[in-house]
Amino acid sequence: MIIRDATHQDWPEIYPFYSAVMAEGRTYPFPEGQTLEEARPWWMEQAPGTTVVAVGDGAIVGSAKMGPNRPGRGSHVATASFLVDPGHQGRGIGRALGRHVLDWCRAEGFHGIQFNAVVESNHRAVHLWRSLGFDVIGTVPEAFEHPDEGLVGLHIMYQRLK
Repeated sequence: MIIRDATHQDWPEIYPFYSAVMAEGRTYPFPEGQTLEEARPWWMEQAPGTTVVAVGDGAIVGSAKMGPNRPGRGSHVATASFLVDPGHQGRGIGRALGRHVLDWCRAEGFHGIQFNAVVESNHRAVHLWRSLGFDVIGTVPEAFEHPDEGLVGLHIMYQRLK
């Protein structure tokens, strides 16, 4: 598997699993039912951020987007979001993307990285981010409407990089 910068031409290959993950409604509060073009700005990050893809077996199997969490005086803290094609989960793609993002954030000089909304019932993601050095610094109770579990919390997770 290689991780590389995403290109404009990659979006049509990312979109099917982006759309599938949003339709599941278990991990992201993004709008469901977006068209290819409606969804593009929600995932394809603009400078100073970037979007990357994980390529394995000749296909895009995952993607991450990262950049400053806030503008101006908050721009020294990064944020990121991750997608793994549901048909390729459990193969270490999320971990590889997480490591790549952390390396990118360090190289770009970010002081830390903050995830604003990790669904607390997404135990695989919470475990992954903890294993990569993130801490839960707070939880907004009942901030996410899960299709099976009802209202669940959103964790704010943070890792200091410097």
